[in-house]
Amino acid sequence: MIEYENLKAANQGLSGELLAAVKRVIESGWYILGQEVQAFEQEFAHALQVGHCIGVANGLDALTLSFKALELPAGAEVLVASNTYIATILAIVHAGLTPVLVEPDLATYNMDPRQLRPVLTRRTAAICVTHLYGKPCRMDLICAFATEHGLHVVEDCAQSHGARLKDKATGTFGIAGCFSFYPTKNLGALGDAGTIVTNDKSFADRLRHWRNYGSKVKYVNTYAGYNSRLDEMQAAILRVKLAHLEAITTHKRRLATMYFNLLPRELVLPARQVDELDVFHIFAVRHARRDALRGWLLDQGVKTEVHYPIPPHRQEAMKGILSGDYPIAEQIHSSILSLPISFATSEQDVQSVCETIRQFPGLGD
Repeated sequence: MIEYENLKAANQGLSGELLAAVKRVIESGWYILGQEVQAFEQEFAHALQVGHCIGVANGLDALTLSFKALELPAGAEVLVASNTYIATILAIVHAGLTPVLVEPDLATYNMDPRQLRPVLTRRTAAICVTHLYGKPCRMDLICAFATEHGLHVVEDCAQSHGARLKDKATGTFGIAGCFSFYPTKNLGALGDAGTIVTNDKSFADRLRHWRNYGSKVKYVNTYAGYNSRLDEMQAAILRVKLAHLEAITTHKRRLATMYFNLLPRELVLPARQVDELDVFHIFAVRHARRDALRGWLLDQGVKTEVHYPIPPHRQEAMKGILSGDYPIAEQIHSSILSLPISFATSEQDVQSVCETIRQFPGLGD
């Protein structure tokens, strides 16, 4: 069986370093907002060449707290991709703001900058982009539009650790870059964790309050904040993993190159552009008979995933919040299929996956 993801195998080679990091935290006697968090924040900020990094409990909180710290008017509109993972939209809703869906580019699966102007209103206050599957959005065009109309830009970087557009890291284009370190991410913790990066000093200061009950001085609360702190254990683990992120990215990009070379052209493959560094958190292909292909692959011993089977506007949780028709999102969600491309996936695995797909009876349908 070729697994879609095997976290035990992916972390096996780092077990010595990870155990040493855990031991270091246990022996320190300090487990919340200590030296490990501070060190990781500094190291991650340095890696992205950004001024400030604020560790939080998870990626959803990173987004929610960023919108809270923007201090936008209640109900202000935030433009967001119609095919993003629902967490991006939940953050907007939790912050008391209004999500407005923007259709993606069918070739890249990312927000289509050409679709921003038609949904712009007087209430529009921000754009939230998602660098989906590890591919950077066209931040050059999106930021130009945001500047023209005085909009904030928040980046959902949950899948884009290390991705770059024109040699600039995702997360550093807007006022906030929000990262998840869920264990399956290219840079994954051994539990939930997240962070926000920014070059805005006053924004960073507000976030450090918001993550800690609205307080930076013990028992002095400036905001009605949250308890959303990156803990010392996960910070120490992330410091180990961060040192290996380049190797992880290189491995996944090598596997992606194999897919591009070996997969049959009957599949729709990810788009590529020379000025984008795609880190391939997910290698997503499309086929009209996606469900049949996925079932057949499983029968042949290949596990896959679907990111994502239900578009946000079709979710029960979004009734009364999202409305309208989004045919491009519908087309993507009905045909997308994620192939194995984890740090534990081998080149032989990819070769076997491609050979198996070429044998699918309905490939040309």
